[in-house]
Amino acid sequence: MKRILSAMLILAMAAGMVACGSTDNGSAVTTAGGQTEQTEQTEQTDQTPETITIQSLNASKETADLEVPYNPERIAILDMASLDILDALGVGDRVVGTADTSLEYLQDYINDDIANLGTIKEADLEAVMACEPDVIFIGGRLSSSYDALSEIAPVVYLATDVEIGVVESVRKNATTIASMFGLEDKVEELMTDFSARIDELKTVSEGKTAIVGMCTSGSFNVLGNDGRCSIIGVEVGFENIGVDADIDTSTHGNEASFEFIVEKNPDYIFVMDRDAAIGTDGAQLAKDIMENELGMGTDAYINGNLIYLEHPAVWYTAEGGITALDIMLSDLESELL
Repeated sequence: MKRILSAMLILAMAAGMVACGSTDNGSAVTTAGGQTEQTEQTEQTDQTPETITIQSLNASKETADLEVPYNPERIAILDMASLDILDALGVGDRVVGTADTSLEYLQDYINDDIANLGTIKEADLEAVMACEPDVIFIGGRLSSSYDALSEIAPVVYLATDVEIGVVESVRKNATTIASMFGLEDKVEELMTDFSARIDELKTVSEGKTAIVGMCTSGSFNVLGNDGRCSIIGVEVGFENIGVDADIDTSTHGNEASFEFIVEKNPDYIFVMDRDAAIGTDGAQLAKDIMENELGMGTDAYINGNLIYLEHPAVWYTAEGGITALDIMLSDLESELL
């Protein structure tokens, strides 16, 4: 009898040990062989969110919360600054469709394997839908298409904020995009040296006046510190005397006469060639527009300070990207330092 009771007790203890080897949710626990893989996988799945909330602009160009997929696998790009940042973060292989671009440093994304989604100014909605994106990136030129694109996937609309400047806008937007992939730690590494380069350029700009503008359709349009090329006046520190502070020049600037330029007679004139930037056929070169009798009579020209920005397509179509910022600063450094 005692032997039978002992056997039953041993069997009960063994059954209890087997029962302790699993949990209600089926996750394995550590065994003598150290097998914890299933538990670790379950914990990792529990910690990885399906979506996150970021701040983006909406159709009214107002900052708003936006829920987007975390770690999206299929990305549609209609903004070159965002593509630039995604490329720098190392997630460009997620791009399944992009707007056309002539920018050399983004040509890897212009190929038969990546769908052509139109341009940064006019999206091909059918092509965007066909590439089945998890998320879509746009810039200001497509703000009017925000609602239509939002019917396809969440739309991340980022822009340069002149209140904080181009450099900090790049940092802010890169951090926003990086957060969608858990790559926030990479942003500071990518932004290294930009502030120091700005400080070096400031040693030239101190106490100097400038007119900043762009040549388009045979005319010279002056730009303020409220939009394109604002880095010259805001961060680099030239006193922009081309327009009053309260005049809106954020789109294409305001046309100026050369008599006006002569009257202002700035120490420096910075010129961005819009027609070259967008490849306008038969357009007059910026040099031919600027170097007339009046233009060549300014102190800026006489002193060799009439500066043509070397990469106008970057300044005009891609401001806000990390590689773009590097190129823009290099354009200034090559002429000023």
